[in-house]
Amino acid sequence: MASPVLESLALQTRRSFLSSAVGTAALASLLGQDGQGEEMKPRPNATAKRIIYLFQSGGPSQLDLFDYKPELSKRFGENLPDSIRKGQRLTGMTATQERFPVAPSKYKFRQHGKSGAWVSSLLPTTAKIVDDLCFIKSLHTEAINHDPAITFCQTGAQLAGRPSMGSWVSYGLGSVNKDLPAFVVLISQGSGNPTDQPLYDRLWGSGFLPSRFQGVKFRAQGDPVLFLSNPDGVSADDRRALLDDLAKLNQMKQDMSGDPEIATRTAQYEMAFRMQKSVPELTDLSKEPASTFKLYGEDAKKPGTFAFNCLLARRLIERDVRFVQLYHRGWDQHVNLPKQIEAQCKDTDQASAALITDLKARGLLKDTLVVWGGEFGRTVYSQGKLTTENYGRDHHPRCFTVWLAGGGIKPGFTFGETDDYSYNIATDAVEVHDLNATILHCLGIDHKQLTYKYQGRHFRLTDVHGNVVKDVLA
Repeated sequence: MASPVLESLALQTRRSFLSSAVGTAALASLLGQDGQGEEMKPRPNATAKRIIYLFQSGGPSQLDLFDYKPELSKRFGENLPDSIRKGQRLTGMTATQERFPVAPSKYKFRQHGKSGAWVSSLLPTTAKIVDDLCFIKSLHTEAINHDPAITFCQTGAQLAGRPSMGSWVSYGLGSVNKDLPAFVVLISQGSGNPTDQPLYDRLWGSGFLPSRFQGVKFRAQGDPVLFLSNPDGVSADDRRALLDDLAKLNQMKQDMSGDPEIATRTAQYEMAFRMQKSVPELTDLSKEPASTFKLYGEDAKKPGTFAFNCLLARRLIERDVRFVQLYHRGWDQHVNLPKQIEAQCKDTDQASAALITDLKARGLLKDTLVVWGGEFGRTVYSQGKLTTENYGRDHHPRCFTVWLAGGGIKPGFTFGETDDYSYNIATDAVEVHDLNATILHCLGIDHKQLTYKYQGRHFRLTDVHGNVVKDVLA
């Protein structure tokens, strides 16, 4: 078996030897990271230190938000041409439709900023910051249903079991703040579709990586993290003494078995103890000025809302949390899209723009990469009945829009185009693997080198695919 130390020196990356306790210690020494929260040595080519991923779960309609197709108004109700659909597979929800009537967006679009980016009337606040954003309108994915599509975006594979992006980043770069996790997850329920698809904990899991790299989900009610408070009658000194004794027992067991998960469990206990002080201070917004809530909106005062989570994301990265993942549910609009998407945009528009504005004002946007997007887009044809005021849209993996900001990304820029129906990509196709490779590149990571050996194979976030989209880099 090749020496893991030599392998790490050759590749300057975290490798599979984290599967052994000896390897962990060797790697920590090499990278200047002791496994207890200290940052590894800076990567000289990194343009971003942190990621905030605003994942819009359910598939936002690119046609109603960013991908302006004015000629579609002339084709209202026409059957989508076979030359456009090209026999591509459909979901079970529309595959049996007799017709596929074209449904133009009912919303007005305008160009904004010096960049002239097109944004619909649904997103008036986002429209004001387009010169800080980079739109990718030619993203496409392999998956056509929610769970495999979300899993694919977040882990690089449609089947469950792979590490999430946040776990890969935590594993590859380590932590900075020893009192908070490197990877934090925040979830909000949108107004657009209260019965939307579920989100499973495995989406922020560490897969086959050591479990200390998994995301820590903060809750909206009660303790932000389960069992953060001591039970009645247990003091901080009692908890400290218990953890000290438990650590000794764990060390004895680890000395016998060499199981790295024992060290992981001890580290998690210690992190939880430190979080008893750091998390209440983090989530206490009482010292935020009134201007903050004017910027983010009054919903930012309500735990569990998207606005609150955006504000909390800013507070987390101010404390050098490496990866903050927001999931906002409710974008799955198969029927009654206008009513649902208007509510959804009301949830997210102001807060998304506020986060960019706030980071920029604090000097944090330059080294924080913000990503906004979902797992796929929506069809140009209507699912179910079509009228001038109401329509629905099915899942559409062939093309959709995401935007990025900060962290070395070119601002005020649009990359890629779709055809006249926003059904196929016309120029500059971008795979999900390409997007993930680009995100890692901004962090100074070569996506081909960040690997982990599992069951005899070196795995990576981008599997055997992916190219950095150099045109979107500043």
